[in-house]
Amino acid sequence: MDVKDLIEVDPEKMGGTPVFNGTRVPIKHLFDYLEGGDTVEVFLDHFPTVTRAQALGLLELSRETLLSQYEVAT
Repeated sequence: MDVKDLIEVDPEKMGGTPVFNGTRVPIKHLFDYLEGGDTVEVFLDHFPTVTRAQALGLLELSRETLLSQYEVAT
């Protein structure tokens, strides 16, 4: 998935906070859940407007971004 398929930033929606595309769920919530020890499944149960593909796509995009930045730095 492309970042535009995953994330939406609109000043009229949640004050411009990055949200999962087509929802009002901030992407930060996924990271907060994972940091708190919850699984992706728990997150999805609490935010049914977010699809599994969106959640996993965001994690993959984050992974790719971090790894590419690390590779450039070394």
